[in-house]
Amino acid sequence: MSITTFEELKKEAQSQNKTIWELTQEEEALNSDISVEEVRAEVLKHIVTMRETIETGITSNEKSVSGWCGDDCEKLIKRYSAQKSVFGSLYEKILTYSLATSEENLRMGRIVACPTAGSCGIIPGVLVAYSEEYDLSDDEQINFLITAGKIGSIISNKVQLAGAVAGCQAECGVAAAMCAGGLAQTMAGDINTIFNAVALALKNILGLTCDPVCGMVEVPCIKRNPLLSMHAVSATELALAGIESKIPVDEVIDAMRQTGQLMSPMLKESAQAGLATTPTALSLKEKLF
Repeated sequence: MSITTFEELKKEAQSQNKTIWELTQEEEALNSDISVEEVRAEVLKHIVTMRETIETGITSNEKSVSGWCGDDCEKLIKRYSAQKSVFGSLYEKILTYSLATSEENLRMGRIVACPTAGSCGIIPGVLVAYSEEYDLSDDEQINFLITAGKIGSIISNKVQLAGAVAGCQAECGVAAAMCAGGLAQTMAGDINTIFNAVALALKNILGLTCDPVCGMVEVPCIKRNPLLSMHAVSATELALAGIESKIPVDEVIDAMRQTGQLMSPMLKESAQAGLATTPTALSLKEKLF
């Protein structure tokens, strides 16, 4: 069957006594007419690409065409070399890896759009950093990404994952929700915990605008990736403590869709309002063009 809502996913998982990733890989194998093993092999390729992107990103300080961005990851690495984060090495890695991935996107490097290019750093930053710190196997990482992918797929049934349609809540917001769910699964959360992590991540980012300076995926897009990576982790931690979202996840998605519809077109990737029209942004635009 084709699962299009979280309620359907929960019923199917409970009736078959299977995890989200087990159901999803079987569904994908059936739809693509390939084996489950081939599905998992394809997912691993994406994970390998994420790792390679991070490796490249943390060693480059090449600026973007605008000259505004590209060396922030280098600054972060230097900072942590001189003074460790109060939150520890995992926090350092998540911020660094998320930023490295996002900066590789602006350099036109090879990235995994997860779910979009503008939100490409959130899932890789958390997945790769957590995997290194806790020595996750490839299979465990594949399960994380399959779970996250199904979450994104269900959300996309109701809301197009594009800033031009529903603002950045539909890009970085959805990436954070996907990441929270994937991480909750990896940390042994049951399906209710996973759904609460998704709902908590998504509902607390509702209304996030897409207001890029000069219409480019640089400011504020790049720095949203490391910040929302930690937003995703926070949602997971809350859910694992048994804290519930009072609004069910399917209803949160409905609210996100409604919020996107009510949002002014000037705040949806048009660069006609918000941060894009601040005095400094207009000055940058004049210098650039």
